[in-house]
Amino acid sequence: MCKLKKTLFFLLSLVFVQFYAQQNKNVLLLCIDDLRPELKSFGADYIISPNIDALAKRGVTFYNHYVNAPSCGPSRYTLLTGTYGSAGNDALFKRAEKIKRNNTVNPSMPEWYRANGYTTISLGKVSHHPGGLGGEDWNDPNKIEMPNAWDKSMMPVKEWEHPRGTMHGLAHGEIRSKVKKTTDVYQSAKGEDTIYPDGNITEKAIQELEGLKNAKNPFFFAVGLIKPHLPFGAPKKYYDMYDGIQIPEIPSPNKPKNPTTWHKSGEFFQYNTWGKDPRIDKEFAQEVRKHYAACVTYVDAQVGKILNTLEQTGLSKNTIVVLWGDHGWSLGDHNIWGKHSLYEEALKSPFIIVDPGMDNKGKITKAIVETVDVFPTLCELSNLSTPCFAHGVSLQNILKNPLDKGHVAYAYKTHQKTIRTNQYRLVLHKDGGQELYNHEVDPFETRNIASENSALVRELTEMLRQKELKQNHTK
Repeated sequence: MCKLKKTLFFLLSLVFVQFYAQQNKNVLLLCIDDLRPELKSFGADYIISPNIDALAKRGVTFYNHYVNAPSCGPSRYTLLTGTYGSAGNDALFKRAEKIKRNNTVNPSMPEWYRANGYTTISLGKVSHHPGGLGGEDWNDPNKIEMPNAWDKSMMPVKEWEHPRGTMHGLAHGEIRSKVKKTTDVYQSAKGEDTIYPDGNITEKAIQELEGLKNAKNPFFFAVGLIKPHLPFGAPKKYYDMYDGIQIPEIPSPNKPKNPTTWHKSGEFFQYNTWGKDPRIDKEFAQEVRKHYAACVTYVDAQVGKILNTLEQTGLSKNTIVVLWGDHGWSLGDHNIWGKHSLYEEALKSPFIIVDPGMDNKGKITKAIVETVDVFPTLCELSNLSTPCFAHGVSLQNILKNPLDKGHVAYAYKTHQKTIRTNQYRLVLHKDGGQELYNHEVDPFETRNIASENSALVRELTEMLRQKELKQNHTK
């Protein structure tokens, strides 16, 4: 039935494409890499984020948005396909291989919009590789991460030579060395915003928006900013803004004693840390966190420039804006410096929706939602039919009633899976291990109560299995 509906949809879309083009809203999707919900609009008063905060006042802010995987590639897979997938960073490339072999693959979100008469544009890091290509330097035109998705897919590399260089680049074209511990873990060079890659992505985004203001067709424009991804590099002026600001102590800094999804922070320690370890050196830990904060403020400034252009061109009157973080990032929480865990800090990320003419501007919702919900939500807001293969649900009801409780959230790594309800987080390990946390009394997930709550574990396990069935069906 789903296949029949999909076929009919595409036939109808060809007939009515011009009608849709005249009626539908534009979409601007802002994807931010490694951004934990540590923003002033999310309750962190010590973070300087005026532009994202201003965006939040125009829309609905989701305090309890959870990604479906704590890594860039699989998280972006769920965003762009509306389905649960594998836990690897190559999830979208594996999907592309299926398409190349003429296997039946459901259309991605940009494909869905493209079939409805939209111009689809990708700029920066939207899929896992900035620019959306594979190969040694991520610039091989024969290795497309998302076939058939974009009318244009771009990544300005400038002095960083290639997209791989921009992904882990520092100021003035410095590319992360393939030799471990030779590239500094943080940096704050003097200069304009364009001395780091995100400044150039922003300039290109402004140029594209100015070119779209007189376009006949609606657009789906995804812009992916790289910071605050490692290494933590931002112009010094943003670092200086944190002079005199005290960043609060890490609320749960201790390494867990029981088996969990704790890891050794390998991504962090491949960089030069000058022989220091933030897990044991509090002063160095604070310095790392300050540089992360500077990167957040830097990327916030880029968001501001893009949104100002949207306003100045008049496009904001008919453009849905979504700001989405691809996952969180542990800054010493549970003795982890990085992502890749199934703790709250790695799975929760910022999520804001602004819809022109919406009633609940500036509202906050604590409803639990997932990244996989973005595709069906945007379809409903854009007056498009929702694909029957989508695993998520539209959040339109929450936009209308922010007091709605939402639904459970599901996430996965290779050897563990988790489900989050309004009160509990359950983590199941492939080797049979179980973790259960009660967020009403233990918000930082420090006390595993699984052994004393076997009935609750069974109940939550069944809820997790229902999500897992959908994931397995996708594979």
